[in-house]
Amino acid sequence: MPANDISALRAPLAALMREAGEIARAAARGPLKRWTKGPDQSPVCEGDIAVNDFLRGRLPQLHADAGWLSEETADEPAARAGATVWVVDPIDGTRAYLAGRADWSVAVALVHEGRPVLGAVYAPVDDAMFLAARGNGATINDSPMKVAANNDWAGARVAGPKRMLEAIAARRRGVVLEPKVHSLALRLTRVAQGTLDAAFAGKGSHDWDLAAADLLVHEAGGAMTDLSGRPLTYNRSNLEHGALIAAGPMRHAELVRDLQAEFA
Repeated sequence: MPANDISALRAPLAALMREAGEIARAAARGPLKRWTKGPDQSPVCEGDIAVNDFLRGRLPQLHADAGWLSEETADEPAARAGATVWVVDPIDGTRAYLAGRADWSVAVALVHEGRPVLGAVYAPVDDAMFLAARGNGATINDSPMKVAANNDWAGARVAGPKRMLEAIAARRRGVVLEPKVHSLALRLTRVAQGTLDAAFAGKGSHDWDLAAADLLVHEAGGAMTDLSGRPLTYNRSNLEHGALIAAGPMRHAELVRDLQAEFA
């Protein structure tokens, strides 16, 4: 896909993301029907569905030939059989959303041949718009952002599943274990922003949790891979991923060595 064509989608995508965020916030102001799904009984609510329906109606206006993959739409392999697909999490961090917390987001990526080429993560409560297009860097509210430059471990801020944090704390003295960020997309994106030095995800995350943040981290100069150091591939037959790490390049390489044997 031509880089200029992808970059031109950043502004219209940001506008849609802001509309989606306002739909979610408006839904939260009234009584919300909620239910659970799947073997882990993860929560779903009317806000999730309202944002999903909005984005499914509007994103094709930006790229009509792209397929569709969303957490809140039943998977239809035929709908994502082409080389390019929209990957959407209407509300990432629904538990935080329902609890009135700030750490939820809307996450959208355009994936081409298995890798994200355009990505946005929007945190409506903080009005933080994270955008990236392949080869054009990453921004927060139109200002460039980079992963943290310091490679020391003393004072390094890390977030993720408790067992992974405990393993790192035992190996790297002086790390600061940050509170849980309920939106996985937002947790990983904070590495791109530089407000976290490393972030982890346990096994069981899906394409929609990861694809937008993946591009943001890489375009901000970081690395996000599985525990073998391999980049993630999206829009496969299996949408689920194993444990992963996001960090600046030097810290990332050290974390892969630290965690691979125990958590891979």
